[in-house]
Amino acid sequence: MKQRPLLKTFTFAILHFLTAFVVVYALTGNFAISGAAALIEPVVNTFVFYLHERAWQRLGHRRSTRSHSYGHDLFARFLRRSGPRGASLRR
Repeated sequence: MKQRPLLKTFTFAILHFLTAFVVVYALTGNFAISGAAALIEPVVNTFVFYLHERAWQRLGHRRSTRSHSYGHDLFARFLRRSGPRGASLRR
């Protein structure tokens, strides 16, 4: 196994733990709750990710030209509706 991806994974796990710890500590001011949340959150997040992947596979998500261009069409309609910039300032 290559060392770099393993090191990157390990450092990301540490950052993830520290981020969760700091956020919860900032909200609660409690070290015990912060530590517990920082340990529990990655486990819960992993389980949710698994469920998300399963749901995504069941939907049979396929990229097609039509679905890919839908977002562009929606954005274009939004821009047309919003009108030119500064239109609300005109009398």
